[in-house]
Amino acid sequence: MDSSSSRTTALHQPRQDRSPSPCAPRAAGLAPDAGPCDLVTVPARQGLEAVDILRLRDGVGPVLHDDECDTLGFLVPPGTADAWDVPGSACTQTLGRGLRAVPEGPLLTGAGWLVAPEAAFSSATDPAVLRDALGEAARTIAAVDRCR
Repeated sequence: MDSSSSRTTALHQPRQDRSPSPCAPRAAGLAPDAGPCDLVTVPARQGLEAVDILRLRDGVGPVLHDDECDTLGFLVPPGTADAWDVPGSACTQTLGRGLRAVPEGPLLTGAGWLVAPEAAFSSATDPAVLRDALGEAARTIAAVDRCR
């Protein structure tokens, strides 16, 4: 399948989110008193589909990728891990350890930004919106795999 003609993601221009968030980024990164964010991790294939879905709906927050491109991590508001139950994914409380929403420079060893904080629509992805996007992504992948 030739995906070079798909330009939806490349042409998307995120809008500035003005809503308050415990994870709201500043130009240099997280505000010192912003508090930690939780991190939802998913396999890269499902995560990339979900990022595209969220970008189309103006709902994507900062997203991390590992250097091996096996896993994506969505920043979500603190407390999300307490009730996260989406199969095939995990949600971890970061408690501020090692996770900084800084667009440039070293982030976490072996990780980088797929969607940097300054390019994101919001400072954290809404958990309910992410849950729906991950479900839609899983259904899309299953449909494509059935056609092979």
